[in-house]
Amino acid sequence: MMPKRWLPKWVSEYRDRHGKARYRFRRKGFSQYLFKSEPGTEGFRQEYKACTSGIAAERIEPGAERIAPGSFDDLVSRYYRSPDFLDPSDRTRVVYRGVIERWRVKYGKANVRDLEPRHVADMMAEMLPHRTAANMLRKRLRALMQFAIRQGMADRNPVMATKPYRIDSTGFHTWTEDEIAQYEQRHPMGSKARLALDLMLWTGQRGGDARVMGPQHVKNRRLNVTQEKTGAIVSLPVLPALAESIMAAKPSALVFLLSEHGKPYSRKGFGNKFRQWCDEAALPQCSAHGLRKAAARRFAEAGCSNQQIKAWTGHTTDSEVSRYTAAADQQAMADAAGEKLMANLHKRLANDGDKSLKKG
Repeated sequence: MMPKRWLPKWVSEYRDRHGKARYRFRRKGFSQYLFKSEPGTEGFRQEYKACTSGIAAERIEPGAERIAPGSFDDLVSRYYRSPDFLDPSDRTRVVYRGVIERWRVKYGKANVRDLEPRHVADMMAEMLPHRTAANMLRKRLRALMQFAIRQGMADRNPVMATKPYRIDSTGFHTWTEDEIAQYEQRHPMGSKARLALDLMLWTGQRGGDARVMGPQHVKNRRLNVTQEKTGAIVSLPVLPALAESIMAAKPSALVFLLSEHGKPYSRKGFGNKFRQWCDEAALPQCSAHGLRKAAARRFAEAGCSNQQIKAWTGHTTDSEVSRYTAAADQQAMADAAGEKLMANLHKRLANDGDKSLKKG
């Protein structure tokens, strides 16, 4: 007798009209979800996680009205089950869902086809003076309406006719060399605070990735990182400065950085702790993410190409890299460009001289 196939809690097998085995998630108080991937695959694991977290299989509110077909409630319910929403990382989905749900409370019952550009502009204006939040809402509505077109619930995207607000801020402050030196003076080699800085500065990775780095990620003198936010995989040489910092800290756990309780930091916990370390160094303007920008700046000042910088940071477009390297030292870059220009001119003059001698 064949052993019964193990299935996670709330998952059952059934046969479709063609006799093929299918799998569904059925939990009391939640909507049903039909899996697209086979049990045991990574796709199935992600779908199941989305079901248990109430994303793919939404909680059914007792006494709630039936979702009206063609409404934004209907559209959002479909969107949460689509690759558009499920493919990004867990962290990204939490952010997207938060933006959508806050907006959905007020506009969920409205008809998708009734949305006009003026409505979107008014919704954004309601969020002022928080321009960044208004622009984030616009991005999510734009993606939602693109999905609506593919679902046949709309024939145009009215969000495209609107404009985002201009944001004057350049984002997180990029650490200068003086600020890095000031932090290093306050937190010497061998301290946990110093190792945290070096893990980010000498890899160009986000704080969320640095907090989970450990000896198991190092192989053949390379640090292999799967980025939490994007899923991008980067393999980086362990540079001498980072190797020295790791050896000085003498880590003895599966992760290099442990909290006071002997456990890995949570994402929020690490951010708060690094904020404390920066404040102790009298650097209130500096942050963990600013170190990622500082690493990119250093690469740009060294004359690295965008492709080379992307190989370290994991960015996928040149525009993303440009935002990070905007703080590259202009004077140093100008000097380097001048040296290259003069070297090229000398080469041309030398070639012209060789040609004259040959003619003579």
